[in-house]
Amino acid sequence: MAHLGSRRGRVLALPAGLALTASLGFLPTGAASAAELSDLPTAAVATNGPKLSYVVNVDHGRWTAASVKKAIAAAGGEVVVAYDQIGVIVVHSQNPQFAQTIRQVRGVVSAGATRTAPLSAATDTSVGEDAQALTAAEARAAEAAATGEQDALEPLQWDLPAIKADKAHQKTLGSKRVTVGVIDTGVDDTHPDLAPNFDAAASANCVSGKPDTTPGSWRPGPKESDHGTHVAGTIGAAKNGTGITGVAPGVKLAGIKVSTPEGFFYTEAVVCGFVWAAENGIDITNNSYYTDPWMFACKNDEDQKALLEAVTRATRYAEKKGTVNVAAAGNSKFDLAADSILDKSSPNDSTEVDRVIDPKICLDYPAMLPGVVTVSATGAKDLKASYSNYGLGVIDVAAPGGDRTEYQTPDAPAVNGRILSTTVNGGFSYKAGTSMAAPHAAGVLALLKSTHPHASPAALKALLYAQADDRACTNPYDINGDGTVDAVCEGDENKNGFYGAGLVDALDAVRK
Repeated sequence: MAHLGSRRGRVLALPAGLALTASLGFLPTGAASAAELSDLPTAAVATNGPKLSYVVNVDHGRWTAASVKKAIAAAGGEVVVAYDQIGVIVVHSQNPQFAQTIRQVRGVVSAGATRTAPLSAATDTSVGEDAQALTAAEARAAEAAATGEQDALEPLQWDLPAIKADKAHQKTLGSKRVTVGVIDTGVDDTHPDLAPNFDAAASANCVSGKPDTTPGSWRPGPKESDHGTHVAGTIGAAKNGTGITGVAPGVKLAGIKVSTPEGFFYTEAVVCGFVWAAENGIDITNNSYYTDPWMFACKNDEDQKALLEAVTRATRYAEKKGTVNVAAAGNSKFDLAADSILDKSSPNDSTEVDRVIDPKICLDYPAMLPGVVTVSATGAKDLKASYSNYGLGVIDVAAPGGDRTEYQTPDAPAVNGRILSTTVNGGFSYKAGTSMAAPHAAGVLALLKSTHPHASPAALKALLYAQADDRACTNPYDINGDGTVDAVCEGDENKNGFYGAGLVDALDAVRK
């Protein structure tokens, strides 16, 4: 995310709708009725503003959607795609008053711009994950240390024994009937460790908000982030004697690309990703990002509440169709259960401003949405990672996300406190972040689904939480040893703000 494990810094500080209003030059508008819109000639609508993308959420019912689509055209909007199954319409418009106008239409629940910069203006290419390349010397040492049961680089993967995945693999590698969708920056399915398990038929590019199934469209471009490829390897890299091993190396992987070339995860793409997963047999989705441009989207802002509504509808639809959604908790060291948080990173696609938000009203999404499994990160010494967000009642489970090696040094033969996984062009690299923690949980869920093929999403989540290894609060928490407490954990051994229900357990997941 800015993205979770790849979290860019974002900043937000003007009063909740003022930043967007100021940046787009919205004018005061009078209320327009549905009747007035139906009589309004399209030519009379202003089209001299920046071209933006919007989501329009409507009451359920195809007749409502049809009538709203007519009003959208009358208000100067062009429908990109309509997800009638969840009542979300993606629209492009250059009418500076489009959102205010369409909100007055009968049947519209909410509507808002998905960005604060024009469609062609995004330039932020940073993703910010703490990455390091695998050295040739490390690779040679790992290959020399590998046992007959291990892939060549597996000795460097301290994260697998941390969740007992190595022992789980002695029982099963997972079922080919289970598919995990990596909703991310794209997956390089040509990687030798990913190709054996990749399902092209279940993959797509959702960046525009409408799925594109052109072969290879789900891959990152030459200058785009390898983030999704790294995530995919952690979940399901094949156990094939070479490279690394995934948590569930026998399951299928699908790539669902939702990140623009500049690295933004916008609402319309995220909605598309969840709907695609729901309708293409995907059992688990991994979401290691937050939805741009707001690190926290607020329910008391007209635009932002529409974005929350659209993604909430999409995640609920996916779960109703049988999908478990997993998300990274974030890398800003925030207590997500605090009374207030200073968000300095929003909107990240135009001018960032400082704002104090209430996390009960303003949500990091999809991580804080109802029903989504929210995952915090641990390091090689089994402590909350230095960067990981936390919060009692918000964090569901913890999983290895890695940390700075000097903070949490792994036992030999592993040498790096970050997570080793696949990168583009057949390579391998270390990254750290809750982006790396979430796919460990997704992999364990894939093993659970393999063991219990008929279990519902609710049942799978219940098993994940019940089987997690309890982790008591680690107070005082001074991760860098400078004598200052860096965070305070609240709760007990069964459920607390650092580790939720505990550290995910892959071995229990394969026991019937």
